Amino acid sequence: MKEKIPAHFAGRRFYAADTWLKEHFGRKTIKLAVDGGFTCPNRDGSKGVGGCTFCSDTGSGEFASTIEEQLSLYARKWPSACYLAYLQNHTNTYAPAEVLYRKYTALLADPRIEGLVIGTRPDCLGDEILDMLAELAGDHFIWLELGLQTIHEQTAAAINRCYELSCFDRAARELSRRHLRYVTHLILGLPGESEEMMLDSVRYAAAAPGLFGLKLHLLNVVRGSTLAKTHPDYTPFAALDDYVDLAVRCLEIIPPHITIHRLTGDAPRPLLINPPWSFNKRTILNRIDEQLSLRDTWQGKKSGCVDKGSL
Repeated sequence: MKEKIPAHFAGRRFYAADTWLKEHFGRKTIKLAVDGGFTCPNRDGSKGVGGCTFCSDTGSGEFASTIEEQLSLYARKWPSACYLAYLQNHTNTYAPAEVLYRKYTALLADPRIEGLVIGTRPDCLGDEILDMLAELAGDHFIWLELGLQTIHEQTAAAINRCYELSCFDRAARELSRRHLRYVTHLILGLPGESEEMMLDSVRYAAAAPGLFGLKLHLLNVVRGSTLAKTHPDYTPFAALDDYVDLAVRCLEIIPPHITIHRLTGDAPRPLLINPPWSFNKRTILNRIDEQLSLRDTWQGKKSGCVDKGSL
């Protein structure tokens, strides 16, 4: 019997997080990027200084602001949307559990906020914090985003990640054991990595226990980052179509039940150094859709996982 695109993709060729959220909440859902006021252990000297080499001075939070400012951007266009508070920049579990609880519940107390998305690092998820998150998730919608970036230890050392792959493995197991949703963040195009190394990272991350979603982020060299000083002329992909080709191949090996939260990465144009075309987010996404269609392929087609409802 001929394979078919899984029905839960809702007419697309991958399982977009937007599709899952609309099904879960029954309406359009928007993440509001807010600054939680945290730092990172590889910035404050606990494990290192300077942060990850690709990260800007803001901890990759150029689009973060207050809830009021975020709502002013979206509420008029989508007055009936569902809103999630997205703690994006730096490490948003890097504090004692009681401090985190106060910050999280203050955000959840806003009647306009339906849940939390918490960006963090696997090494900042001790048992006390995990237990607190599990308790909070009993009454509120929550998912975590883990910055893995790569599974290759040499690359991890070069980008100053300051934790080992085994730390991610432990966090994934503990999150899964507590039934906490989590999304893993990978960067495509890190210096020194071949395309096969990037595909290996995707395979590994996709096989983690209880994984809810994946983010595939095109590396941006931005002003204010260490990478801009050490690799000012570095271009991760020679052309937009080279990146599109890799993104399609990544999707093909990701099992169809995993939600896709990002397929590229954009930075404010004044900060962007390379690749110069990465700010064209819509163009990149359209090209990915186009290539999926032209190749008659889709997420999971080469993963070995079959969506039984699609056959």
